[in-house]
Amino acid sequence: MFSGIIQNTGTVTSIVQSGSTKRLQITSGISASLQIDQSIAHDGICLTVTQIEQDSHWVDVVKETLSKTTFSQLRFGQVINLEKSLTLSTLLDGHLVQGHVDTSLQCIDCRDENGSWNLKFILPAEFANLVIPRGSICINGVSLTIAKLFDDSFEVAIIPYTFNHTNFKFIQPGDLVNVEFDLIGKYLLRQRIS
Repeated sequence: MFSGIIQNTGTVTSIVQSGSTKRLQITSGISASLQIDQSIAHDGICLTVTQIEQDSHWVDVVKETLSKTTFSQLRFGQVINLEKSLTLSTLLDGHLVQGHVDTSLQCIDCRDENGSWNLKFILPAEFANLVIPRGSICINGVSLTIAKLFDDSFEVAIIPYTFNHTNFKFIQPGDLVNVEFDLIGKYLLRQRIS
């Protein structure tokens, strides 16, 4: 379980295809402090640390995860957001995030608002019931609030700290991002459908 508060960014320094699985080496400022078998959110995807080498760590990304996330298109040198899992003594500064990405969505606008940034994303009809105005959403592992909601899209507002300390500064229109919809909203929708 995570909170969507990014602790560091890492750089993809190796991608090894092994059958339908990708093995990734991530170099970061927190890699040396990790442990094998630890769960870490990588751009919002909960992955298990399988190997540690000084300032880098390795994770495996299986076919199912690749099919739902942007990691199917991951590139050497790409910057990703990292968050260690919560503990019982961790402050919950964001919102409850599982690290189970629901889908990837396309950015269609990125506006500099002279002190903040507004990013707009396409919202397919199948996910419309999971998004509410001022509700929580997790994008590339970052806990955010829905600023504006439209029939087929939504916007989030990014503060300077988040923009400068995550990979949001690299997102451009046309890029895909990992999205996890609010956990509570998913359970409520499931109960209503049942």
